[in-house]
Amino acid sequence: MPVPEGSDDAPTAPPVLAFFDIDNTLMRGASLFHIGTAAWRRGFVTGRDVARFLWHQVRFTAVGENPRHQASARAGALRMVEGRTEQDLIELANDTYEHSIHLRLIPDTVALAHEHRDKGHEVWLLSATPQVMAEVIAERLGLTGGVGTQAEIVDGVYTGNLVDSLMHGQRKADRAAELAAARGAPLVDCWAYSDSRNDLPLLQLTGNRVVVNPDAALERHATAEGWPILTAKPASVRAARRRIRREGRTVAAEPQQPPA
Repeated sequence: MPVPEGSDDAPTAPPVLAFFDIDNTLMRGASLFHIGTAAWRRGFVTGRDVARFLWHQVRFTAVGENPRHQASARAGALRMVEGRTEQDLIELANDTYEHSIHLRLIPDTVALAHEHRDKGHEVWLLSATPQVMAEVIAERLGLTGGVGTQAEIVDGVYTGNLVDSLMHGQRKADRAAELAAARGAPLVDCWAYSDSRNDLPLLQLTGNRVVVNPDAALERHATAEGWPILTAKPASVRAARRRIRREGRTVAAEPQQPPA
């Protein structure tokens, strides 16, 4: 006998997760540079360190990510946090958001994230940026949560080492799969957004993928695969929002859980 719609005994539809990259997807440029600038204002790093962050920003904006730039940025970020407390980094992340990040958010991509949220989807930020920065951006935007690169903390102080590998490439896809599995979310229903060829493992993981202002390699791949490509043109943005409304399964709101 069918269960009446709305009954307490009716089966609960599984959740839908939408994963968003941050740098050059949700915001213009590299978040790490802006963290470095905020750290300089607080005396955490030198002007030379900030100059290196600036060079990384220029290269990232011009040619996208590559392993050498990622390794250099990671080393700089670990030097910056070594010996700092958890509270130091929380304050630094909020300072970075207030002074820089919110000014560089891409309104169209933020609108897509909110479109997913309004459909009852969980919206997760996945980024190589430090964990605390990913969490602050997600909180400020009213999203489910943020997952970034986690630096090691011992007795409340950062050691300058990583807990695991950089939240990048295959590691990002693995974490997305863990989040979906923990929530019982079918990957075929999930969504992923990124600008970088390095996020192909994440994009290929989900049933719905959208490339945002892609680098040349990702644009070629997306074109060959017939994936939607979002540009800054109003028509492109409207089409992306209509696709979420049309194809994104609506999910009843439930209390959100912390990362597994």
